[in-house]
Order: sequence, then C-alpha cells, then structure tokens
Amino acid sequence: MESNNSDNLKAMIAMSGGVDSSVCAYLYKEAGCDIAGASLCLCTHPGNADAEAVCRKLDIPYYEFDYRDMFRDKVMQNFADTYIEGGTPNPCIVCNRTMKFGVLLSEAEKAGYDLLVTGHYARIEFDETNGRYLLKKACDERKDQSYVLYNLTQEQLSKVRFPLGVYSKDEIREIAVKAELGVAAKKDSQDICFLPNGGYADFIENFTNKRFPEGDFVDREGNVYGTHKGIIRYTIGQRKGLGLALKEPAYVISKDMENNKVILGPDSALYSDTLIAGDVNWIAFDAPKSEIRCAARVRYNQKETPATVIPLDDGRVKVIFDAPVRGITRGQSAVFYRDDICLGGGIIE
Repeated sequence: MESNNSDNLKAMIAMSGGVDSSVCAYLYKEAGCDIAGASLCLCTHPGNADAEAVCRKLDIPYYEFDYRDMFRDKVMQNFADTYIEGGTPNPCIVCNRTMKFGVLLSEAEKAGYDLLVTGHYARIEFDETNGRYLLKKACDERKDQSYVLYNLTQEQLSKVRFPLGVYSKDEIREIAVKAELGVAAKKDSQDICFLPNGGYADFIENFTNKRFPEGDFVDREGNVYGTHKGIIRYTIGQRKGLGLALKEPAYVISKDMENNKVILGPDSALYSDTLIAGDVNWIAFDAPKSEIRCAARVRYNQKETPATVIPLDDGRVKVIFDAPVRGITRGQSAVFYRDDICLGGGIIE
C-alpha cells in the first residue's frame, strides 16, 4: 500500500460496494489507520447494502451522502447536453471531477478525515525535484484508470490515495477472498451508473422531454442513403445498427445537428491528425508556454500516439499527432502522457 506520509492520518474510503473499494478499506484497516467508509448516493435511492456490510465486517464507521440533485445537474445534464450538441460525453470524467473528488473529498474533510481513498487503478507520487504530485499509470496497465483522473489538481492529489495502483485485479480478488469480504466474486460494473442497461438515447429523451425526429443518412456529397431514427442515437465511428443495406461498409463520420443529418463515409474518413482541446488541466507542470512533445490518447481504451501539444492564447491546446488517429470525437477527452506519467488533458472541441 502506498504511504505518501499517510501513516498517522485519518482516511475516508470511498465505498461503491464493489470489490475494489472494499479491499481499499481492508488494506487501510490492516495497516492500522483510523478509517471510515463512505458512499455517495447519486442516481439511486439511498442505501448501499454491500458497502455497509463490508464496513460492519471491518468494524468501521459508515457514512452516506445524498447528492442526487447535484449529480443530476452536473453529470446527467452534461451528458444529455453534449449529445444534443453533437458530441459524445464521458460522464465518468465529469463525475470524478465534480462528485468523487469534489463533494466527497469536501465531506471527508468536514467529517475530520485527512485523506480520501478510492479504488481507482492509478498511482500518485510526489516529485521532490519540482515539488509536485504526479499522477501515474497503474502497474497493471490493463486496468489503468489514469485517463479518467486527469482533472485532479495538486491540492486534490495531496489528499487522495490510490492503494490499488500497485496491484493486479486478480491480486485484489485474492485479497478479498482471504479477508472474507463477501464481495470477492462481484462482477465489475461496465455500465454508466445511470444507464444500467445502456439505452442512452431513450434516457436523453426522457431526461430532457425532447424528441429527436427521423432524418437523412447522407454521404459527404449530400447523397441520401436512407432514414435515421433520431440523430442522438448515433455516435462517431458507429457501423452496426444503422439499418442500411449498402455495397460498402459505412461509418458515422460526423453529424450535422442543425440540419438533422447523419453523415456516413468509409473507415478512412474517421482518421485525423489534429484536434483542439479546451478546459485543460495540467498535473505534472504548470500550463506550458511553448509546444511540448508527449503521447496522447483520445479514448479510454486507446493506445497513446506520439504528438506535439501547442498551447493557444486562450488556454486551449492544439494537438498534432505524428500519425492520424481514429475516432477523434467532440466531448471525449485528450489525455497526455510521458511514459507512465499523466501530464494532464482536456475536452476535445
């Protein structure tokens, strides 16, 4: 377990009821730390039975904080708005920024706890050379979650711990079995928490009370291929589920929201070597004044591509990749790396 000088500090463990956060609590309890478990009530009714049960077994206090209204305003609304504007959002990034490392960290401090511990697979190290906290990839890169954590500030990093960053998932499950936590075999959730069964388009229509009419599938020259079922039901790079019988494979390459048209094209049209990103957060250093070389990722499960990041006068950045990247999409995040260090990132515009 990473220490980061946390031996004598009180820690609140962010508890989801899953195996990862449960093992975090167990590890800190075994290390002799003064801890409590806590859950955020975000999109379901209060009460997290699994998290409570683990806290009872470990004989630690348990807190629950109801932030459903704020989650609706900050995360769910952003999700709907981004789709309506033609982008593809990543709600986990927004949730981490506003909820887990925003209000939950604040609640931990108000309750007298020095640290917030979460089950994310990443690492935090303090670089004494430049006096900054660094966010680093997990040792098990298959589970690495640094991509969704790039918004963390220096102040937050000083108060957050990720003990699972040095473990593999198999090792975490083994620890849970030995500790008899009762959640060792619980499956990882792959869904967005407020979309447990997918169906994001139906959610957006119900959430906004708006309906998105049928329109045309067209190619880049404007030739009509067929009729789509509502423009928010399609994402950049999509091929399956178009309901078209075409001679050649066709992908969604862009969306004309103003004219309600979904533009189709070949796979090659999905590649680009340039993007603009805004709302940029830098971790490893202050905002650079001149261009930097790094590697960048534009999707959670994508490999990084070498790139040049050029700061713009308004705080945004222009990213030029050494080789074209597939599926650069407005609303997703561009995250920058040097080896295993996450430098920062921003929202693709």
